[in-house]
Formats: sequence, structure tokens, C-alpha cells
Amino acid sequence: MSKIRDLVIVGAGPAALCAALYAARERLITVVYEKESFGGKIAGISHIDNYPGAGLQITGQKLAEDLKAQAEHFGALMEYGEVEKIEKDESGLFRLIIDGEEVLARTVLVAAGSANRKLGVVREEYGGVHYCATCDGAFYAGKNVIVVGGGNSAVQEAFFLLKFAKHVTIISATEITATRVLQQKMQEYVKDGKIDVMVNENVKEITGENQKADGVLLENGKKISGDGIFVFIGQSPSVAFLGETKVKFDECGYVITDQNMETDEPGIFAAGDVRSGSTKQIVSAAGEGATAAMAIGKYLS
Repeated sequence: MSKIRDLVIVGAGPAALCAALYAARERLITVVYEKESFGGKIAGISHIDNYPGAGLQITGQKLAEDLKAQAEHFGALMEYGEVEKIEKDESGLFRLIIDGEEVLARTVLVAAGSANRKLGVVREEYGGVHYCATCDGAFYAGKNVIVVGGGNSAVQEAFFLLKFAKHVTIISATEITATRVLQQKMQEYVKDGKIDVMVNENVKEITGENQKADGVLLENGKKISGDGIFVFIGQSPSVAFLGETKVKFDECGYVITDQNMETDEPGIFAAGDVRSGSTKQIVSAAGEGATAAMAIGKYLS
């Protein structure tokens, strides 16, 4: 029979790692499963200046490593694996299928975050179309790139791309919705001729040949050329594995919880970007993880 864990955490972003720290510190048998990289999306952020106590220039990778090490110090186990399904058996235990193998847990914390939303247009699979500036921006030194999106992530990634690219064109389907501080900084780059901004414009298709993108075609028929295209149009929650549970979702597919981060399925909790009402901020995700871990401790006792 599979070993029973007190808590299995799905995902390894700030909410997950903070929850692992709190749970393991209370001597709960805690295992974190991550299918890609520990730290989640923060691992790809070039620098963070608003996480309390971490200074003004900590990288996302360093913050992720510190959170992971702290959780491991108290005994949390970190494993690679993709959760395919969760179901509750007759005894009240949760049966998770992870990379085809069965794992049993008394409680589950869903902190799987969200995945990059795609444009859904032709040729989006071509080379030169990206969803992470930190990962791929260095390929475009001295070149012209396009950023699709108008929120905080799109504008911040545009700034990062200017470390390498000669020029960035931001294309947004709406007015720019980034914070006032980011918009002010963006306008400075516009005045310097490093950024152009096009608002209320929809991308109809990616253009290019031989599996290599060379720009976008807008719905108004205008072609915008670019050596690379970076898409930042929001996130979709990673919740497909919850289909056989009683967990409820809001109209956008995010997990609904109470103030203790518990879902409508007793024993399943959720925290971070996957949760309905999340602020999508690192510090609040960490706080939600701590809240969930303490609620899980009470649930198990």
C-alpha cells in the first residue's frame, strides 16, 4: 500500500512553498509536487522589489531558492511530477495519480497557479513566439520585438526586453491597464523612442514562413514586423486534475474557497494564483499558503 502523506501540495510557487514551510514545521508529513520548476512563475522574474524584507533587487530565482530551502529545512519533501487526477476514496483519503503512480494523502493543497493564455491564432506555434521574456529575451539583442498585452505583466516584460532589444512595440486589445507607476515609466521609454504603444488593436494572426514568425497582422489589416513576439494576455488556472472532486469554480475557472482557503471538498484547500479572488501578488500568495497550512493543521487534528 502507498505511504500516506498528511499533506500533498500541488505546485511549487510562493503559496505552495510557504504552506510547505508552515506544515512541515508543525511536523506534518508534507510533499510538494511540481511538474516544471520550483518557484513557479516567480523563478522567471528578473528582479523583485516589493517582497517585504527581501531588499530591492532580489531575483525571482533567488527568492524561490530561499523559500524552497527554508521549507526543506523543516522537512518538506520536494518531488517532480504532474498530478493527473485527484479523487476521494471511501475512507476519506485522497488518491492522487502523479505521472501514472498512486499517492495517498489526508489533505491536498492546490497551489498549481495558472498557465499562460494563448492568442489562439494561426502560426502561434511558430518559432519566435514566446511567453517568457526572462527565458528568451536574450535571443533578441539589438532586434525589434513585439509584446502583445497591456497589463502589468506585459509592460514589465517589455521593460525587461529592452535590456536586449533595440525597440519594443506593445500591442493591446484595450487601453493599457498596467498600474500608474508602470505606465509613467512606459511613457518615458516612449519619449526616448524605445517603445511604441498601440491600443485597441487585436492581433488577427501571426505572420511568417518556414516555421519562423516575422510579425503580426492586425484585424484592421495592418502588418507589424518583429523579430520576436512575446505574448502576455493573462493566465488560465491549472485545475484540470480537479474534475472528479466537489471543488467549485468561479465563472473564470478559478477555485472558490472560504476564508481558510478550504474548498467545497472537505480536505482540499487552494491558495495563490489558482484561487478565486487572488491578488496575483507574491506576498499575498505566501500569506494564503500560511493560512491554508494552519487550517490544514486544524483539519487534521
